[in-house]
Formats: sequence, C-alpha cells, structure tokens
Amino acid sequence: MDFWQVTSDALEFALETLAIDKPGLRNRLMNLYLTLDAFPEVPDTLERLKKAGLRTAILSNGSPKMLDAAVKAAEIDALVDEVLSVETVGVYKPHPKVYQLAVDRFGIPAAAIAYQSSNAWDAYAASAYGMQVVWCNRYGQQPERLPGKPDRSVRSLAELPRLVIANI
Repeated sequence: MDFWQVTSDALEFALETLAIDKPGLRNRLMNLYLTLDAFPEVPDTLERLKKAGLRTAILSNGSPKMLDAAVKAAEIDALVDEVLSVETVGVYKPHPKVYQLAVDRFGIPAAAIAYQSSNAWDAYAASAYGMQVVWCNRYGQQPERLPGKPDRSVRSLAELPRLVIANI
C-alpha cells in the first residue's frame, strides 16, 4: 500500500480507538497533509545549500502525490533538486533499498551524502547505511538504541549549512 493509504488507515484506527465520530474530520485531517508548511528556517537553509553548489533532495516514505503537494505548499519546489519516494523501490524506510535510492539517483557513494532527518529511527538507519547524518532533534529527545549513530545533532536546520558546507 502507498503511504497515503497507510496514513489514512492509521488515522481511521486512531479516531475509532478514541471514539471520535465527527463527520468529515478524517477527510479534513488527511487533506491537511497536502498543505503542510515547512519549518520557518527551511527555505533559507535550502537556499544557502544551493548557493554553496550542493544538490538537495527529499527522500520520503510519502507517496508522490503527498510529496508533490507538500513541496508546492511549502513553496520549496525551486530549492529541491529531487523528490524521491519509496514507491520507486516498493519498501518503506528503514529498509536499505530506500537509502540506496539516493545513492543511485545521485551516482555517489553513501558516505558522500549528507542526510538529515527529524525522525531518530530514520537518522540512525541512514547512519547505519553509511551516510553522513545530521539528526534534527527539535524537541530534545533522548537518543534511541538503534544501530548506527547520527554524526551530529541540531535543534534547527538553520545550523545545517555551517556543518555541511564546512565539509565540502
């Protein structure tokens, strides 16, 4: 199933579990996924990375429809070179085939990719795959006990350019 369907099923389950029966709520909440804003620092961060000559990409479990809508809603489409969906490889993160998708698309080794995620499990999996990882730990979560370990942790992606650009 694509991520849109998985998300819809999970939301339906949550609404049923919490005994929330409000007509139209499920559809309203699902449609919010198509209008998500980026965090405030994201456009400037992407712009700085692009000006430094770096290529940018999104690698997501999201379906192409969800990703296209989110990128347009956040108004970052001109700042992102590639939008990669797991649908291309038919498995979800943290499966290694997903991280290989970025390696194949850019034609560079995993160690040459700077990977950022706000999901600890995703950051750890990308690290275990061999990528250089910055975990955006906005809320000060405790590190997880998983294979791999992010190279750096930041509270905001505004910190990212000085870390990434310094390494090129």
